[in-house]
Amino acid sequence: MKIAIHNRAGSFSEGWIQYCKLNNIEYKIVNAYDNDIVDQLNDCDAFMWHFHHGDYRDMKFARSLIKSLESKGIKTFPNTNTCWHFDDKIAQKYLLEAINAPLAPTYVFYTEEEAIEWAKSTTYPKVFKLKGGAGASNVKLARNLKEATDLIKKSFRNGFKQYRWKEVMKEEFRKYKNGKGSLKAVIRPIYLNFFKKFPTEFAHYHGNECGYAYFQEFIPNNNCDIRICIVGDKAFGLKRLTRENDFRASGSGNIIYRKEEIDERCVKIAFEINKKLNMQSIAYDFVFDAGNNPLIVEISYGYAGPAYKKCEGYWTEDMQWHSGENFNFCGWIIENLIKTI
Repeated sequence: MKIAIHNRAGSFSEGWIQYCKLNNIEYKIVNAYDNDIVDQLNDCDAFMWHFHHGDYRDMKFARSLIKSLESKGIKTFPNTNTCWHFDDKIAQKYLLEAINAPLAPTYVFYTEEEAIEWAKSTTYPKVFKLKGGAGASNVKLARNLKEATDLIKKSFRNGFKQYRWKEVMKEEFRKYKNGKGSLKAVIRPIYLNFFKKFPTEFAHYHGNECGYAYFQEFIPNNNCDIRICIVGDKAFGLKRLTRENDFRASGSGNIIYRKEEIDERCVKIAFEINKKLNMQSIAYDFVFDAGNNPLIVEISYGYAGPAYKKCEGYWTEDMQWHSGENFNFCGWIIENLIKTI
């Protein structure tokens, strides 16, 4: 048995490689971008790639490659079932609605006229999102009809730039002020905007985001969200506090790891949903409605691995807590993949 791993700094691949070395599992490093990648995998039983939403190349072809390798008989992580909806909130809406998951009420429109008609009839505030992006980078609050209408018109006309330097600079300044960023990171968006034709490769090759309008119900009185990650029959999680004077928790960097701070109803719901969806690894983001009931706002197969190393332990499907020992979600991913070979 041999596993092929595409290595990317800061991704799950670092943990996979370490686990293979420690457990004498044969592996080889491959480059998923190579033209002959399919032939390179002829001597492999599995292929693992923690592809990233921020790399234009990954979002162009990763899912196509994975589906093709599955047709070849190679086991993959992620598999198609796990990643087809990655970084696509519209896809997630339909998927979660189809299985009656407790999704925060979500609305999507494909014409400007329909979206504006809805905007005139709904209540405010509402949360506006683009279908891609992480760390709350593409999330805005529409406080009234005018703000919603402006967002809708932009969605169906000029669209939204993939890199909005003022927003990036504001977020980097917030991190710098809180001692979690650098002055260089604050200045960099200014340089990219004024001295580069295209500030990022993603912005260059993807163009403006447009052609739909996506809103979610604003769930008030949440100063945090709960993220629960499922890997096979295990779950781990954390609480993310919102930014100061902001409703957004994702990407805030204000994380609490204590088990006592994590509502176990979220863990139970995540296990139940994943049994229906049968995904290898998935993160569920929860907030709480006026009745204190957990609601899902987003899901994602990919998450920032290093942030979870401080988790105090994990739950198993019987809702038993296992403190600290043997916490290695990258290893669990490999173990579960091997079982399918």
